[in-house]
Amino acid sequence: MIPPRLWVGAAVVLAAMSFAAAPSLAASPAPVRHVFVIVLENEDAAATFGPQSPAPYLATTLRGQGAFVPGYYGIGHNSLGNYLALVSGQAPNPVTQADCPVFTDVLPGTPAADGQVVGQGCVYPAAVKTVADQLEAKRLTWKGYMEDMGDDPARDGGTTCAHPALGTPDLTQQASATDQYATRHNPFVYFHSIIDRPSCAANDVPLPALGADLGRAATTPNLSFITPDLCHDGHDATCADGGPGGLPAADAFLRTWVPRITASPAFRRDGLLLITFDEAGSDSTACCGEQPGPNTPAPGGQSGGPGGGRTGAVLLSPFIQPGTTSSYDYNHYSTLRSIEDMFALSHLGYAGASGLRPFGGDIFTAR
Repeated sequence: MIPPRLWVGAAVVLAAMSFAAAPSLAASPAPVRHVFVIVLENEDAAATFGPQSPAPYLATTLRGQGAFVPGYYGIGHNSLGNYLALVSGQAPNPVTQADCPVFTDVLPGTPAADGQVVGQGCVYPAAVKTVADQLEAKRLTWKGYMEDMGDDPARDGGTTCAHPALGTPDLTQQASATDQYATRHNPFVYFHSIIDRPSCAANDVPLPALGADLGRAATTPNLSFITPDLCHDGHDATCADGGPGGLPAADAFLRTWVPRITASPAFRRDGLLLITFDEAGSDSTACCGEQPGPNTPAPGGQSGGPGGGRTGAVLLSPFIQPGTTSSYDYNHYSTLRSIEDMFALSHLGYAGASGLRPFGGDIFTAR
């Protein structure tokens, strides 16, 4: 008979060597079945939601229509690590903190505790799953809607599921006058579990497809991840096509798309829309017991801070009383955990961290 202490040791080793997600611990407090996520770029909460905000539609109109979360945080700097955390629960490494200038595999890519993966690089092994993989496994649906993707296929790497070839530079690090798509803001293409399958081309698509999909609840995915281009996400102060950028451009994007989303049959029946930013512009604070992960001691990157700073967020839903303000803190791992709870999925990576709070009764305030 194997001594009990050896069974304990074997269990620890197996846990550390498994990519399996942590079990889901709670159900969503609201029966949400269609989630929409819009991610904007690089703004402090004080600038976006302050009294002189250059984005009054977001800061005032939408805030009054839903729930305002002043204590919402990014998990690191720069962009890519935040997007990856939203869909996989993986913490940053130095290459994702640098926004993956060359499209390389995460190596050695070995599993560690808490669902994290040890290695440097930006494209995760096929064993590392995302919320998209989880949804597909339960016969649920997802799509990534990427503005400008495919406008210049030679630059973007394709017209759908667009990314550089492995080992080659990412040509979308800078916008062009005719194409402002950024691979680093499309988290799904950094996972072999997605890009190695034909379904990536059907699910990771240019933004105009969202308009048609919103027409019926049956064609609206359970998860819609929406990424504006480098102009309309507020990233560039002056857009590559010469137009104005920053928060006014992001606000204009929201004025166009948010009413289309909230008027859709899927949203009106059981939808949730989250609007937030990947990271703050000048802040590297953190919340929610965020851990740095096995690959970098400082997710805040060169800023030296523990996180991605306070960005704030707004959530809209039939299950939210207009004018709600939450007093709780949340981050991108909290969002992933919340989505997983809504669809009874297991928790990936740091979405499964002990004590991490998903969106609860402070958000879903409507009867």
